[in-house]
Amino acid sequence: MSRDLFDQPHLAITRVYTRKGDGGETSLVGGQRVPKDSPRIETYGTVDELNACVGVARATASALEEQEPRLAELTPILLRVQHELFNLGSILATLPEDVHPKQPRITRAEAGQLEVEMDRMNEDLSPLRSFVLPGGSRLNAELHICRTVCRRAERACVALARVEPVPPEAVRYLNRLSDAFFVWSRWASHVTAAPETLWEPNQSTSGLADG
Repeated sequence: MSRDLFDQPHLAITRVYTRKGDGGETSLVGGQRVPKDSPRIETYGTVDELNACVGVARATASALEEQEPRLAELTPILLRVQHELFNLGSILATLPEDVHPKQPRITRAEAGQLEVEMDRMNEDLSPLRSFVLPGGSRLNAELHICRTVCRRAERACVALARVEPVPPEAVRYLNRLSDAFFVWSRWASHVTAAPETLWEPNQSTSGLADG
């Protein structure tokens, strides 16, 4: 992919607060003022939340690289995903009529790359015999948090698409990404020799009760 596919940011952030949002509204990229609880704001706000969760998982993976060098394969992927999520937020924060030709966005390439990475890492994993519970390790749990927030972002994007135009690549990417977080959580457990916690229905209170 060409490195000059998208425009570079032209920002000069000199002060974080503006006082313009005190009335419960915020601005889209095109300058339109909209309520902060509108579907579009909810959607790219959830994408922003996901980006923060990915940052936590990336920091954990990076800290573990010294004891498990294979995690060095995952950390740059997570960093790339953070850039992609910011690109996705850019396009979701812009009404279709205001989108610039070189504005950052998500394309088919991003979803395709996730599929390639999932297939490669899945080759190292044994088939599942049950659903997996988050928490085999800290990194495993953090990647599952990313997965669930990603699913929520996907649901928000689908809801937004019912009332406003949304690029189909956005939903496709979030759908693939949530699957990728699941694969990455299993792969991270595999390479760090962390046990997977499988769902056992009878480990519930009623299942363990006598009689």
